[in-house]
Amino acid sequence: MFRSLIRTRSQASSSVVAMSSITQRGNERLLSKTAASHSGDKKILVLGGNGYVGSHICKEALRQGFSVSSLSRSGRSSLHDSWVEDVTWHRGDLLSPDSLKPALEGITSVISCVGGFGSNSHMVKINGTANINAVKAAAEQGVKRFVYISAADFGVINNLIRGYFDGKRATEAEIFDKFGNRGTVLRPGFIHGTRQVGSIKLPLSLIGAPLEMVLKLFPKEVTKIPLIGPLLIPPVNVKSVAGTAVKAAVDPDFASGVVDVYRILQHSH
Repeated sequence: MFRSLIRTRSQASSSVVAMSSITQRGNERLLSKTAASHSGDKKILVLGGNGYVGSHICKEALRQGFSVSSLSRSGRSSLHDSWVEDVTWHRGDLLSPDSLKPALEGITSVISCVGGFGSNSHMVKINGTANINAVKAAAEQGVKRFVYISAADFGVINNLIRGYFDGKRATEAEIFDKFGNRGTVLRPGFIHGTRQVGSIKLPLSLIGAPLEMVLKLFPKEVTKIPLIGPLLIPPVNVKSVAGTAVKAAVDPDFASGVVDVYRILQHSH
């Protein structure tokens, strides 16, 4: 009788464990489907997605399950990585705003990595005018959030490439005018990681990673020291920039506005 009772209890316990396991698996599937459903609602357009920072942003957004497209003057990325096949590539020029409209259809968030160097007038045009056109077009199309990869303030160094910073700051002002608290501006300093130029991979982290480890230990206030302070802004890994940009693009609870390198570093942990 006791053996029978023990056997009955054992069978009942096994049944409870089995049911618990089934329930847990069911809950995991439900959560997975729910997450996928929410990801599917977000469609991100990366401007300059075939560039150094842009390619990492595309990869990070895809990793999180979002629908990703990209627009640039050269169109499709020349990289042969598998993620390239999962991006919808558009060819267009932000200096010709009409070429942007087809890429904006159905888009919920835009992340712009467009920028460049050259003469002052060229830098104002690429960093400013081109991006401002994109901001206006996105606002007209009803895009919910706009994220811009800008640059940290390097003090007197800004004067050496004034057109670059004048263009960046003009774009920032346009974003806050058109998107308000739905606009986010990332201001990293030196962005390190592996940068591929043609068939050559440049290991920028050989310099950037050690500097990041050292300089992020300094209090933020040291960057305000005249002349030398801005040189103490810590570098940041390109993956940290990408992760923060994607979060800013899809998370309604993300604190928008200007995100400096220290906040980028916080979000990377």
